[in-house]
Amino acid sequence: MLPAKLTKGNLPTKICATCGRPFEYRKKWRNCWDEVKYCGEKCQRSKLKNQV
Repeated sequence: MLPAKLTKGNLPTKICATCGRPFEYRKKWRNCWDEVKYCGEKCQRSKLKNQV
């Protein structure tokens, strides 16, 4: 669970499932941070091509 007040220097990070690079929390992911697996749309689209 995320704290109520996040500061810029203290954001949670994850590793992208496609490219393996770290990425930080974004405000648009506030309600679904636990479900986020990819750093962006490009990596999300790439995983679909790799699985087919």
